[in-house]
Amino acid sequence: MSLGDDNGYGNDSGRTDDAYSTIGGTRQTRTRLPDGEGGDGYNAPRRPARASRSLITMAGVVVLLIGAIAFANMGGGDGNGNDGDGSGNGGSKPEAASTAATGTKPVTGKNGTIPSGFAHDEQGAQSAAANYAVALGSADMFDKTRRRTVVTAVYAPEVAAARQGDLDKVYSGQDFLTSIGLNADGSAPAGLTFISRSNPAGTKIMKFNGDSASVAVWYSALFGLAGEGSKNPVSESWYTNTFELAWIDGDWKITDFTQKDGPTPVGRDQAASPAEEMANAVEQFGGFTYAR
Repeated sequence: MSLGDDNGYGNDSGRTDDAYSTIGGTRQTRTRLPDGEGGDGYNAPRRPARASRSLITMAGVVVLLIGAIAFANMGGGDGNGNDGDGSGNGGSKPEAASTAATGTKPVTGKNGTIPSGFAHDEQGAQSAAANYAVALGSADMFDKTRRRTVVTAVYAPEVAAARQGDLDKVYSGQDFLTSIGLNADGSAPAGLTFISRSNPAGTKIMKFNGDSASVAVWYSALFGLAGEGSKNPVSESWYTNTFELAWIDGDWKITDFTQKDGPTPVGRDQAASPAEEMANAVEQFGGFTYAR
């Protein structure tokens, strides 16, 4: 992936949808022994797994899945009866892809602040899918004006027009916004910073037929409210989105997508950062334009 110049997707507060990482300071190295054989090196038994982890993650699951469900229920697949296994006419079977970047510039320009102008090949389709996953997983989807900009930029015209109303209902529902801690207009309460970011880890071509492609994007998602007193602190979840893409007017556009959980790695025993540090990170750490 290559560094992006401005991947804020129109958010005045800046870069609320970009990937970021926090780097801790020095840590003491310790060897864990089984319980009863010296504990963890500090004469204390191993700490039990935090039961709250799954509860915190649930909010992220709800918000990311609900949009996908609305899309999937309205869509009809690729219209050819293909299930993405590469068995369609002219389709190629999925193969293990190298993790090395191709080294080719991913885009020729930007549609607003969302990358556009992807290459008319498998690499371009994968690059488009990764960047579209970032846009659709951003905090901009909770703002009516910016949401419409995102949808218009990444979806095929007829699909965007047909689904805009459904998306407005999903992301503007008062009960839904209240349940995740946001104000009625989708903004964060005073003193809190809303974080919603998708961070692609890899892509895979499921099917490619020249002017159509099916691309799976595996990514982690950060979601929650950072700040003192947050009842929905930022947590991490993992998903795989499979995007159905069509080559329209010189670029790849989404016609449909599905979402599933995982693959999810084992969580590291790492202390959560303070609320203020998380809030600062979203403002200070920029993201990328993704390229296969």
